[in-house]
Amino acid sequence: MAAGPDQLFNLRNSFYLGAYQAAINNSEVPNLSPDDAVERDCLVYRSYIALGSFQLVISEIESSAATPLQAVKLLALYLSSPDNKESTISSLKEWLGDPAIGNNPILRLIAGIIFMHEQDYNEALKHTNAGGTMELHALNVQIFLKMHRSDYAERQLRVMQQTDEDHTLTQLANAWLNLAVGGSKIQEAYLIFQDFSEKYQMTSLILNGKAVCCMHMGNFDEAETLLLEALNKDAKDPETLANLVVCCLHLGKPSSRFVSQLKLSHPDHVLVKRTSNAEESFDRAVQSVA
Repeated sequence: MAAGPDQLFNLRNSFYLGAYQAAINNSEVPNLSPDDAVERDCLVYRSYIALGSFQLVISEIESSAATPLQAVKLLALYLSSPDNKESTISSLKEWLGDPAIGNNPILRLIAGIIFMHEQDYNEALKHTNAGGTMELHALNVQIFLKMHRSDYAERQLRVMQQTDEDHTLTQLANAWLNLAVGGSKIQEAYLIFQDFSEKYQMTSLILNGKAVCCMHMGNFDEAETLLLEALNKDAKDPETLANLVVCCLHLGKPSSRFVSQLKLSHPDHVLVKRTSNAEESFDRAVQSVA
């Protein structure tokens, strides 16, 4: 029997491309099967998490909810406060060790996301490396790129291409890999983001993708235009702010306002930490000379 139309295609696509509010607004899909309804709810709550509405997710997902939703609630708890991290990771490990639910793809995905945040890439891969869904494969690509292993990332991408070459996540993973490899691959990455911008709603994610490609190609003026457009869509997006800092430095423009915004809204961002470390090293060097 032929499979029916994929009722969640548009919702998934909006989520993958960073159109989180659109995903939430268009989530009322009729006649879903129970499994599809759970997947829909997971995507909606993950969209709320991406928008920073952690408490809404924590309060709405009840303890009787299905395992995938409980996993999403764990992610909201983990991201909502540094005080929650230890207890959340403890619960996560307990669930992963439970034979009844430990292999659930969404639980494994959330585990991968949390351990990637912790920069514990080996632990993340323990739960994601077996794959099984396009999201798990895409997360593997991200993890391998964080580990500077583009060779392993390329293997994951090949698996995705064999499964569905036109899938949005396959295209995104291809663009990420092209950016990591650099050189002539940057133009290919740019064309992928350009294709997204022509087909779908323009989002911060797409604009940042295009801007990073432009910066790699030395087109900093175009990158700045794209990033300021992204800033209009989401004034607190950490990647937009971080990329604007880098872009302004290359253009010889002041970047302190963007650095301040990034420090206030995302104090744990890698650029904030590097800036703070550099400032401390400079201060120590000055004191040693004084």
